[in-house]
Amino acid sequence: MSESQLLRFSTAGSVDDGKSTLIGRLLFEAKGVYEDQMASLQKSSINRSTGPIDFSLLTDGLRAEREQGITIDVAYRYFATPKRKFIIADTPGHEQYTRNMATGASTADLAIVLIDARKGVLPQSRRHAYIASLLGIPYIAVAVNKMDLVEFSETVFDQIQKDFSAYAKDIGLKNLAFFPISALDGDNIVERSARTPWFKGTPLLEHLESAPVAEDRNFTELRFPVQYVIRPNLDFRGFAGQLASGVLKPGDEVMSLPAGRVTRVKELPTFDGPLKEAFPPMSITVVLEDEIDLSRGDMLVDPNHVPHVSRRFAAKLVWMLDEAGGPNRTYLLKHATQTVPCEIRRIRHRVDINTLENVQAEKLELNEIAAVVMETRRPLYFDAYSKNRAMGAFILIDPISNLTVAAGMIEESTPESVEPLQLRNLEFVGEANESATGTQLTNAERFARAGHYPATVWLTARRAVAYLLERRLFDLGCQVHVLADDSESHLLPELSRVLSNAGLIAICSIASPDPSERDRAAGFAAANRFLEVPAKELPARDDDAVEVIIKRLEDLGVLRRKDRFERGEGI
Repeated sequence: MSESQLLRFSTAGSVDDGKSTLIGRLLFEAKGVYEDQMASLQKSSINRSTGPIDFSLLTDGLRAEREQGITIDVAYRYFATPKRKFIIADTPGHEQYTRNMATGASTADLAIVLIDARKGVLPQSRRHAYIASLLGIPYIAVAVNKMDLVEFSETVFDQIQKDFSAYAKDIGLKNLAFFPISALDGDNIVERSARTPWFKGTPLLEHLESAPVAEDRNFTELRFPVQYVIRPNLDFRGFAGQLASGVLKPGDEVMSLPAGRVTRVKELPTFDGPLKEAFPPMSITVVLEDEIDLSRGDMLVDPNHVPHVSRRFAAKLVWMLDEAGGPNRTYLLKHATQTVPCEIRRIRHRVDINTLENVQAEKLELNEIAAVVMETRRPLYFDAYSKNRAMGAFILIDPISNLTVAAGMIEESTPESVEPLQLRNLEFVGEANESATGTQLTNAERFARAGHYPATVWLTARRAVAYLLERRLFDLGCQVHVLADDSESHLLPELSRVLSNAGLIAICSIASPDPSERDRAAGFAAANRFLEVPAKELPARDDDAVEVIIKRLEDLGVLRRKDRFERGEGI
């Protein structure tokens, strides 16, 4: 096994289950404690009732933690053995620090769930197992601690193993390993204990040294979010970022998103010379054979395995802000290298973190976990979190305070599966495109995909306004197209009809309008979504004119977003 392998693991368990003591014992046994630390540790342990050395003091660094004897914040520690390097996240067990636990465990390859042998599997144990499942941690080590207080009973250990395994099966946890330990005395931590002759497994540290690393990474589907464009001179143009998934080599065919252009990788340059191949989570620079316009937030993908592209998706949220949040508020969603305004469209249910029951909720409070439907202003390129952790994770940010309000895991993107109630409540549900032929799609279905209804905007003169309006609506994620044909203006009503049937917003820019053409276009527009905007009714500034038209489209019910920030102001 390579010495360079690094295992990130976290601890989880109820208050006083011994998480910090276990980590301290591992640090001590692996010679990860300096002499001055040991001297300080022995001095600090004098007034504690845990024995000659209180190993928990190696991780409980906050003053409040030492006073209360509990873990509050996440403590990160590093140690190494001849076989492997480790980064430990000692996470708090108390329910009120759920957000801290979720943060500490988010990058873990393995989680150690501690269970007090005297108490068995508690609601808190199930809660931590659920969060580990939610975060997609691939390996779980269940450490049944304080076995010395139950006389190392095999019956007690077997019952806990049976109870936890049954629950783990219900929530989809796999790759379980159980260990009867005493963190205080060191039984089955580094060496097999003589006090558990019935235990045939390996010691905990040996299991940590042999657990597979990064097997949950996706090496088949290329995802390279562009973070920075490197342009030191006219002869070099490279795209820098961290490879989220897949393997990349010179000569590989790649597609750029959102443009959809296909090219090949020319080179993977580094300071020490070009790379033959790159794999996650390497930070690399990519040089392409063709000149393609890419910037931060864009992505290179495998043309044969493209990600989901959608503005609406189902997700699980862990709420991290003291202030409650929920629908009808605008947040910033940071996903990979892209940050876009978004809304929580609907809270499907809240998860009771003790009983794991689904509870109806209208808002989210601190530390609560919920299933939600998200909608972004611009399309995201993503994969389900269960398939690709790097491309399925995101955070929500308050646009005013810049505080992180929630961490999210994307579940799926299909509107049919996440929005059945909303579809039934739409105004025009069941309304077919009356004038269309050969389609069975309703305007409600098109709305669920595009976020707006089809409409025709009839503009007289001011062509610059038409193209500026097209750009603003496109940036909102709308499907829109300008029709401007002075010589064949009599065809515009029929063309707008085709666009309307396809679910688009048609902007007809007419220099010399004919009243009969205007009436035909109005007759073709579905459900009276026809907006005539004479030039004399618009402000002189083009930007102001666009705002007036957008407001009228909202009043018509074509657009459902009234928030000024969502429309792009101040971004």
